[in-house]
Amino acid sequence: MSFSAWFKAHYDEKGPARWLAFLLEVVSASVLFILMALTCVDVLGRYLFNSPLHGGTELTEIGLAVMVFAAMPVITWRGGHIVVDLLDRFLGSKIVKALSLLAALVMSSSLYFLAWRIFELGERSIRRGVVTEFLGMPSGYVVQYIAIMSWATALGMITYGVYRILFQDKA
Repeated sequence: MSFSAWFKAHYDEKGPARWLAFLLEVVSASVLFILMALTCVDVLGRYLFNSPLHGGTELTEIGLAVMVFAAMPVITWRGGHIVVDLLDRFLGSKIVKALSLLAALVMSSSLYFLAWRIFELGERSIRRGVVTEFLGMPSGYVVQYIAIMSWATALGMITYGVYRILFQDKA
């Protein structure tokens, strides 16, 4: 199977959103692989040579942040979050749609304002020169990355997420 056939089979998004989803998933998968290798090196160093990987904990924390927040916009865009639908069969479809739209609005606006505050904290960390404890890496850039990915998630929820809620029966 060629890459383009595989790509079209596994990515339902249209246009640039397809490539953005692919890029974010490649970032997330690559970081996950690096975290796995980092953990192996740290464990081998710890138990075979009695010398753990210095800064391994910091690299793991940063890697987890990069991985989770790279996947979050794609999962939100696709509607892949866990949904509890215990009352859906008792409520009418119009009420369920209204509640879903309300939830999408609350989630996207919450993420937007939360990302705004996170970005400000990242700016403050950069201004003050805050660095990680062992490796001395500036932590503000990771914090700003989290804010940007949260904005992307909010945008995905308020645009295509709402579109899916409104037209999921017709699509």
